[in-house]
Amino acid sequence: MSTLTIKLAGGIVMGLGAIGPGIGVGLIGAKSVEAIGKNPQMMGRIIGVMILAMAFTEAIAIYALIFALQ
Repeated sequence: MSTLTIKLAGGIVMGLGAIGPGIGVGLIGAKSVEAIGKNPQMMGRIIGVMILAMAFTEAIAIYALIFALQ
């Protein structure tokens, strides 16, 4: 397999692997801002849960990056 093919495959894997987490982080952010707008007293608790959910979502993108680099 040529080097160009391997690099192209890695780029495709990383691109496709970033689509899902990108959409997921956007939805998490939108829903948390909506929840804070409805109940501002719970802002600290909502932000904590939001950061944890974003970390789990970004882990999927990191797995795709590791797979693309191999």
